Amino acid sequence: MEFIIDFSKILLATGRDVLPIIILITVFQLLVLRQPIPHLRRLIVGGVYVVIGLALFLAGLEKALFPLGNIMASQLSDSDFIYGTGKVVTQADWKAYGWVYLFAAMIGFATTIAEPSLIAVAYKANEVSAGTIKQWGLRITVALGVAFGISLGTFRIVTGTPLYLYILAGYMIVIVQTLFAPKNIIALAYDSGGVTTSTVTVPLVAALGLGLSATVPGRNPALDGFGLIAFASLFPIITVMGYAQLMHWQTQRSIKIMEKKNAL
Repeated sequence: MEFIIDFSKILLATGRDVLPIIILITVFQLLVLRQPIPHLRRLIVGGVYVVIGLALFLAGLEKALFPLGNIMASQLSDSDFIYGTGKVVTQADWKAYGWVYLFAAMIGFATTIAEPSLIAVAYKANEVSAGTIKQWGLRITVALGVAFGISLGTFRIVTGTPLYLYILAGYMIVIVQTLFAPKNIIALAYDSGGVTTSTVTVPLVAALGLGLSATVPGRNPALDGFGLIAFASLFPIITVMGYAQLMHWQTQRSIKIMEKKNAL
């Protein structure tokens, strides 16, 4: 009964949040474009599905994903697990948190592979490139970037180093890569960084950061708990452009080798 009451509240809130979008589209369709709404019945049914699906997803976040991320982060960074039972620790030793870095990398990779937004972008990229950009190649490359980024982000939380140092260094790398990467991959690389921070990745990553910062000695969740999502957005750009540059270099190298063989 408690879940039904909570879900009803979430459902009403979701309907309220979606209502402005429905009003906007309806107004433009009827008053600006002055066209009837096509397939009205199907659109209404689909809209109901969207609202119910969003409400179920939000309920799942509240009841499962956020608590799960917090529990895993708290258990992995518990001082009894890291340093041994009964040992009092006032300052974190970054070398002792290897399991945390590994778990962060694995959860980043797994959630990115399952990210619906990335699947959609990979499908469209494969479609418009006539198959030259492989769906799984793009998804795995992006997932590796997220895995490295979140692992590095947990290292930042443990060590307490300033976030801006990592972000500045990362975007300097991105700027240099942008100058030399193949032009047809740059926009896709930037978009790949954006789509990783969506429905599946964000809840678990946010919960991981907050849970970790609440457990590591000397860290404050309000100051250190956030920022992992920035890492999850930044590093896929680097890995996608790096992969494109590697493939471009290998292609040019193969062409040169073939030209030499033909010349002989």
